[in-house]
Amino acid sequence: MMRLNGMHMKLVMGILAAALVLAGMGAGRATVRIADDPGGRIGTYVDKFKLLRDSGEHVIIDGICGGACTIVLGTLPRDRICVTPRAVFTFRETDDLGPFFRPVPNPEATRMLFDLYPAPIKRWITRQGGLTAHPIFLRGKELQALYRPCAINVPASGGGPR
Repeated sequence: MMRLNGMHMKLVMGILAAALVLAGMGAGRATVRIADDPGGRIGTYVDKFKLLRDSGEHVIIDGICGGACTIVLGTLPRDRICVTPRAVFTFRETDDLGPFFRPVPNPEATRMLFDLYPAPIKRWITRQGGLTAHPIFLRGKELQALYRPCAINVPASGGGPR
């Protein structure tokens, strides 16, 4: 049996690590985990989720996905989204900052956001009374009836758009 000194051992370990990385590159697309993302500017999320859609990556929703984060539902194909038991989508009307930094409803942006959602999500929102100032939450069995549960131990990288 051949013994390796420290320098040779590091070289062998480096070659093995590189081989594993290269082997993993062809194994499939990465999976992005979105966890506890409250949302933000609609345009930013539209752009980032279009890039994510075009990349072919899959998305795990694990925790809160609120506001503009919910655009993922209308941008990525349904079969590329899975939800964990912790997943919660939070929907509400959009608003802008008004005088004294108080929120002012933005009906045009709210309509645009609603129009981005797939039909099953639109129907669910409508059954809840629509997008208003009061948030509505899609989670649990209702959510898993619309999106597949994630497989256990799905590797993931990254987070949601910020």
